[in-house]
Amino acid sequence: MKAKSDLLATKRQTSVQPRPAQASKRRPTSRLPAAERKAQILAKAFEFFSEYGLTAQTRALADACGVSQRLLYSVFPSKAALIDAVYEANIAGPFKAVWLVKLRDRSIPLQQRLLSFYQEYYDGVLTRKWLRLFLYASLAEVEMAPAYISAVIRTLLETIVDETAADAGLAPPKEADMRQEIGWLLHGNLSHLAIRRHVYRNSTSVDVGSAIRLHVSAYLAAAPMLFKQ
Repeated sequence: MKAKSDLLATKRQTSVQPRPAQASKRRPTSRLPAAERKAQILAKAFEFFSEYGLTAQTRALADACGVSQRLLYSVFPSKAALIDAVYEANIAGPFKAVWLVKLRDRSIPLQQRLLSFYQEYYDGVLTRKWLRLFLYASLAEVEMAPAYISAVIRTLLETIVDETAADAGLAPPKEADMRQEIGWLLHGNLSHLAIRRHVYRNSTSVDVGSAIRLHVSAYLAAAPMLFKQ
């Protein structure tokens, strides 16, 4: 990641060498309302960090946004503040609270609930940019990934396991960590499905919907046996 950031900085230095008569000139920045400017920078930061990693320089990010580094820091006082804002808007933000409500709706067959949720989660959250940023954050040891797992995924996994146990007429494991592990059997497989498709660019004739149905069916078939153990 550092090498990629250095390469980007080098490209910037070699590609924007002005002629002496133009050295003091800078492309004027258009004036935008503060909220619109912040949203513009956030959107560009999400794209930029997902492509170059969180170690990329803010000077290069400012250039990508078409603003000065000074203006960037007038909107976000530090790089850490910008990363936090990107997390809230682009990592945690796409997760919809209504998904948990729908997963708990026992008037709908469990398999249908899981299929509906994971199709929407795959399309709305597990995008190429989301996955790349999430993986970069994990490698950079930024708290983005642990925070998302703690705040969102733990609740999701417990919901899925509790609903699976209720559907099978069995009690879920008492230990929270064991419930998490069972939930990861499904969620981990489907998250990795997205990584294989978007990051590894694994080509296959199996469409995403069929793959999701395969993993959900396998999980539901195995879960009662796991609960009994």
